[in-house]
Amino acid sequence: MDELAGYRGRAFDLVRTAGASIGDRVVLTRDGEQVEGLLMPRTSGADDTHLVLKLGTGYNVGVRIDESTRIRVVGTGARPTLSRAPKPASTKGLPSVTIFSTGGTIASRVDYRTGAVEPALTAEDLYSFVPELASEADVTAKILYSIFSENLTPTHWKETAESVSQEIRSGVDGVVIAQGTDALGYSAAALSFALQKPPIPVVFVAAQRSSDRPSSDAASNLIGAVSVAARAPFAGVYVVMHEWVSDETLLVHKGTKVRKCHTSRRDAFKSIGTAPLARFRVESKKLEILEKDYLARSSTREVICKPDFDDHAALVKFHPALNPGIIDWYAEKGYRGLILEGTGLGHVSVSCFPSLARAVERGMFLGMTSQCLWGRVDMNVYSTGIDLQKIGVTPLEDMLPETALVKLMWVLGQSQDRAEIARMMRSNLAGEISPRRPEGIEDEKLH
Repeated sequence: MDELAGYRGRAFDLVRTAGASIGDRVVLTRDGEQVEGLLMPRTSGADDTHLVLKLGTGYNVGVRIDESTRIRVVGTGARPTLSRAPKPASTKGLPSVTIFSTGGTIASRVDYRTGAVEPALTAEDLYSFVPELASEADVTAKILYSIFSENLTPTHWKETAESVSQEIRSGVDGVVIAQGTDALGYSAAALSFALQKPPIPVVFVAAQRSSDRPSSDAASNLIGAVSVAARAPFAGVYVVMHEWVSDETLLVHKGTKVRKCHTSRRDAFKSIGTAPLARFRVESKKLEILEKDYLARSSTREVICKPDFDDHAALVKFHPALNPGIIDWYAEKGYRGLILEGTGLGHVSVSCFPSLARAVERGMFLGMTSQCLWGRVDMNVYSTGIDLQKIGVTPLEDMLPETALVKLMWVLGQSQDRAEIARMMRSNLAGEISPRRPEGIEDEKLH
């Protein structure tokens, strides 16, 4: 029964016998003692020996029940719901920013039925729950999807790129895309390739903790993302997230060079192989440019949208005892390309060589990346790398494996010509390949 969400067994029978519903004010008596409060829902996996009441202080308390426990309804109430603040009035003359919501924790709250976080808030909610946005930009909120980021596909990337392109052509000053953190790097890379030198900032933003939690980072991240989208001097696709566990500063990461490096910390996102482009100070709303080499914002440059992706590409992470038959399987299933995540400078076992050779004979593109976070592939140092190149494996410099996969999907969507595909994969199209630095400086500066 939905009206008794989460209750089962003895607890369910006790509440049902009393005729109580979620949100009712009840008095619970046990062993001569009593407590009064609002009956709250429980998670579906909880035990059947406790009730949850919201006290007059606002705190929830779990009360263990036994044979002496009795419940009496003293007032009916409404089921707990998430209240929505009115949309704040916009200020004339502010930059215009469109917020697209696709789901994820930044657009989520706790589901009391399961205890899990579920997509629940629309983009309009994001705006109304963070009234400070009214002083940052004239915000228009639109919802594209309400799904977790791991469920996004190249089809979603295509639709998102087309929607963002349409907004850019309408004349907005910036675009923000609210998404889940888990696959944020993939989506940011996808739009980095699909939107060719956009004239304005396109900023991905997310949250590690949902907006109804006291420790949520949703509001500060969203404020920073909107401010960057509205006023930053640079253009392109970026990710804005916490620099540290505190709310003091956020970092602006390039869309092709960012990775989620922690499961739950606020500062989970790091720039890999390059420095962040800028730092945003939350309290003062000041933007500090950290790297001067960037694509400048332009009021005259037209966006070129090439949103087609071909998902007949895969990422294969090499590990000891990898079955080379996996490579053969992809080839037999008609995949057009593989990104290999090799060890060190770009190596895989010689046991994989025959399967890789057969894949090349079928016309597949094979690209090599490294499992190492820093440094770049160099397949000219050891015989293994040299032999792999002879087979037809292309080294991809310091490209992140997930960025290389997304790029390959995009390149396959642009061309059928094998030589052109290889040329595009070797080319630095959206900052996915970092310039070489003097020996020893690269690692020292960037991590």
